[in-house]
Amino acid sequence: MHAIVETGGKQFRVAPGDVVRVPKLAGEVGAEVALGKVLAVFPDGGDLLTGEKAQAARVNATISAHDRDEKILVFKFKRKKQYKRTYGHRQDFTEVRIRDIVA
Repeated sequence: MHAIVETGGKQFRVAPGDVVRVPKLAGEVGAEVALGKVLAVFPDGGDLLTGEKAQAARVNATISAHDRDEKILVFKFKRKKQYKRTYGHRQDFTEVRIRDIVA
């Protein structure tokens, strides 16, 4: 069984036992959370659940870590104008382990 979940404005395909990096969630390491909005549930050997039936489903997870991604460099320039700017960005994320999908 797997599901499509939306959290932090992004969509993720999750299954029980998966470890997924999602945008930062509130909570301590080891805390149990229910991931955002469930968009679809694909049960093993069953019918696809979408719409209101999928919204009734829950995806339970456990927070395993908080960290930051690798730095990306952003470089801006305008030719012939001697304008150059370089800056970096590191995105915060939360690593969660999917416990179960309750449909």
